[in-house]
Amino acid sequence: MDHPRFAAWLCSAAALVLLAVPAFAQQPDALPPEAAPAAQVQPAEEAPAEQAAQPAPDGEAPAEEAAQPTEEAPAADPQRTYVALGDSIVSGVGLPDFKYTEAAIGIDAAPNFEGYPEQCYVSLVGKGLGLDRQHAINLGLPGLTTGDLADMLHTGAMPKMNQLAGTYYVYPQMLDYIRRADIISVQIGSNDALVPALVALGNATNWKSEQLVATMVSGVLREPSFENLQRLNSDLSRLRLTREERKATTQLLLGGGTDAICEQAYQDAAVHMPQVVAQLRALNPDAQIILVGYTNPVPLLPEWTQLFRRLNALGRSLAAQNENVTYVPIPFTMTAADAHPTVSGHKYIAKRILRAIKK
Repeated sequence: MDHPRFAAWLCSAAALVLLAVPAFAQQPDALPPEAAPAAQVQPAEEAPAEQAAQPAPDGEAPAEEAAQPTEEAPAADPQRTYVALGDSIVSGVGLPDFKYTEAAIGIDAAPNFEGYPEQCYVSLVGKGLGLDRQHAINLGLPGLTTGDLADMLHTGAMPKMNQLAGTYYVYPQMLDYIRRADIISVQIGSNDALVPALVALGNATNWKSEQLVATMVSGVLREPSFENLQRLNSDLSRLRLTREERKATTQLLLGGGTDAICEQAYQDAAVHMPQVVAQLRALNPDAQIILVGYTNPVPLLPEWTQLFRRLNALGRSLAAQNENVTYVPIPFTMTAADAHPTVSGHKYIAKRILRAIKK
């Protein structure tokens, strides 16, 4: 364990495990049947033949099929308004033309509310409904957690900075967007685990992993290439962990350190997601609320697989308990090395949402 290349190997494994597994995420999306009551769930599709040996939850089709037009999409209606809430997945981070400006704390994502990337699923859903950008609003906020969103739905502002994520958002206008929406989608919760996991990795390495993680989450490695491999190798070569740092990193990744992170993430979501649904209903009694499911960007660790299975069960349960709330599983979403959906992944999510929208 004292081999001089151990540090590079270990942090490479950490990066790959925590961030860089481009997952064709065929995920179990629920706990055993007794744990999840029947819910209003989007109609199923048939899984492709090559995956018949491993039945997929809800029998959904893979991401590639998302690019095909769907006959079941609702008719275009320019009078409707669609509002998407969530984190960086919703906002389109990783795609060209994600718009933001620097702020005193973190970023200001307001330019992205109507100026979002053409290839993000909010844009694709809006086009599918025949909406312009004043009627298809992207309120995705990078780094947002379930607790942050629950807080913002009261006043439009986070009461304080999220220290772990380095975010602080104040957008009173989001409440107006929500009040006039006919359809509201919510995709939130991954950061409840990913943010503390990355911070824990930083603490374990005394932040020697900071540049490596920054490279991974920046999106520059989304496309595989020799140049990107060299960039990653360069970051790895600069790591020089001490014995104690190696021990702490091993404990985090292989000794159950992320078990506690995943458990806390689920407990946080279990508290805040019902609050999110209740507050959305208080702001807008009539809108259809769509709870978009979760895909696991860290499929190599069992505790992460279990976390996202439980989060999907939570979404399904909330849909069962609340009127005009639909749960939309997305287990075949393609993700890139930065843990965000690929272009095909966004097309797939859009297709699933369009199929779930009431005609």
